Amino acid sequence: MTEKYTLIGADLSPYSIKVRSYLRYKGINHVWKVGGPSKKGDFGKYGKLPIVPLLITPEGEGWQDSTPIMDKLEEKYPEPAALPDDPALKFLSQLLEEYADEWANKHMFHYRWKAEADQNSASLRLAETRMPLWMRYIPIVNSVIQARIATMIKQRMSGRGWVIGSNEKTEGRIEDSFESLLGLLQDHLASRNYLFGARPSYADFGLWGQIYNAWTDPTARQIIEQQFSDLKPWLIRMEKPRPEGEFESWGQLQATLQPLLEIEVAGTFLPWTHAITEAMNAGAEEVSVNLFGEAFTHSIGGPQKYHVKSLAVLKQKYAAVASNAELDAILTSTGCKQYLI
Repeated sequence: MTEKYTLIGADLSPYSIKVRSYLRYKGINHVWKVGGPSKKGDFGKYGKLPIVPLLITPEGEGWQDSTPIMDKLEEKYPEPAALPDDPALKFLSQLLEEYADEWANKHMFHYRWKAEADQNSASLRLAETRMPLWMRYIPIVNSVIQARIATMIKQRMSGRGWVIGSNEKTEGRIEDSFESLLGLLQDHLASRNYLFGARPSYADFGLWGQIYNAWTDPTARQIIEQQFSDLKPWLIRMEKPRPEGEFESWGQLQATLQPLLEIEVAGTFLPWTHAITEAMNAGAEEVSVNLFGEAFTHSIGGPQKYHVKSLAVLKQKYAAVASNAELDAILTSTGCKQYLI
């Protein structure tokens, strides 16, 4: 493959490393450039939205938003496949990827910006990516400027928990969900290398991007390494994943994948994103939904529009395969179906 793509993103962006891992799995020739939204350079030329990652194609197009990027590449480079051929399993992989992008991101963001130790760690790492290369040759100046930038980042980000709905009333559910997800994944991955068998799927790329990023922060890293250390081989494997066999059948996956769908997807993510959509459509300033017997209540702002779009796209994907009997049985038994019709 001689054509080369350019991926602009950041190591601290779960969506950026998600796409980078996907490109590596596919064997797609690319160059990785650390960067962020800017009116200058390649981002200014090709980016339409103030988000990373930005993938610049050999034809000179700029693609953004991790899932659409992967969808376009999957169509262009079908092998090795990153989605099962089975319609039911294909949709379940897409559903878990959406859960990762929209809900598991709360886990990562919450831990990254709640405690001061995590704030300091993330702020310094983010500041480092914004330093001019020439300044690295002047250590004293570099450290002073980096500290100033880190302070500004910390001040801005530490008060933005509302963006993902993290507050004193919701933080307990977010933290419980994080540990629930890790435990369910650890059980499921005990007998396979990837979520749907012997090769990674969209679900792996989405979940890994969020959990790996959390693993780079002090508090979440301690939780993972002390309580869920069996996940570490998967976390490392997904940096440069490769096909090691085929996808499994639902019969092989069900015992440990169904609890993940029941508890985290149908019990947490789908009722929340459904409530967000209803609240946004009603012009409400706040959303409140009952999750496991407790009210999950937070303010609504511009960022929540992405959740509304996410659910709409998910429903479109479901509508295309809604007649599949096996999928209908799975979604009905797990409690997911009611939120997708």
